[in-house]
Amino acid sequence: MDQEETSKPLLQKDLLGKRDFVILIVAVAILAVMVFWVNFISSPVNFPEGLIYDLSKGKTLSVVANDFQNKKLIKSPFVFKSLVCVFGLGCKVYEGDYVFSERQNVVSLAWRISHNDTELVPIKVTLREGLTTYEIADVLSEKLQTFNKKTFLKIVEKSEGYLFPDTYLIIPGTSESEIAKLMSDNFNEKIKTLDSKIKAFNKPLSDIIKMASILEGEARTLETRRIVSGILWKRISIGMPLQVDTSFKYINGKTSKTLTTDDLKIDSPYNSYTNKGLPPTPISNPGLMAIEAAITPIKTAYLYFLTDDEGNMRYAITHDEHVLNKAKYLH
Repeated sequence: MDQEETSKPLLQKDLLGKRDFVILIVAVAILAVMVFWVNFISSPVNFPEGLIYDLSKGKTLSVVANDFQNKKLIKSPFVFKSLVCVFGLGCKVYEGDYVFSERQNVVSLAWRISHNDTELVPIKVTLREGLTTYEIADVLSEKLQTFNKKTFLKIVEKSEGYLFPDTYLIIPGTSESEIAKLMSDNFNEKIKTLDSKIKAFNKPLSDIIKMASILEGEARTLETRRIVSGILWKRISIGMPLQVDTSFKYINGKTSKTLTTDDLKIDSPYNSYTNKGLPPTPISNPGLMAIEAAITPIKTAYLYFLTDDEGNMRYAITHDEHVLNKAKYLH
């Protein structure tokens, strides 16, 4: 057999061996990368989506890395710390509230921590007119993950009526005192638009806000609120109890349809059936329309009113007429 012919199979065999070796090396490398990715780079299965992490002043990279592992944000503190040091050209972390709204791997997290990328997006919180401070605290607690309801209620303990109902954009991590100030400042700013009318009405702002807080629960439109405002100010002037059912929402959470005769006898300074005049404090946080209605009452001959089953206001001059309206319009 020719030497050239015998060398061909040997050459082919040698080439096949080299190719198999290369394939093996590539396969091992791919497998190694996959194992490393799964065990060190990828996010944990139970990654806490929606978590807000408070990276407070004084926390070191090691503390943050251990926190992240305990909170199931990362798998390897070592890899995390190494990446932070590489990305940041140093091992510095930046304080702040970091939002982790979705799953992220350790590479992404290390980049964010080393570049102060908190991803803080303002949260839209709508507080409707007539909510009490307790109800406001409930809404904020539902919307803001780090919000402390107990702390907030302690701060606003004497602010009932002066936390302006509005739509707020609140940065996650904003303190309870800052939120309270935001709402209080908003009240002071909005009330300026009624400054001349308030001065002309010649009653203390505290009385006006108390009346407005009642009107929020007793009527809906500006006109009906102004009529009811006239009726209630008249009752005060003649020494008649206000007798408004909305005061019981503040006392025991009940509405007109759930009140009993026993409720009307409750011993409370907020019981508008057993006490004359305005309540000790506002019973809710009124909006601008209710405040305007309180200072622009419409004078009528009416002394009684009710809201029928269809939501319409029914007025009466005498108590007998009021009783007939109850029989006719309430079922």
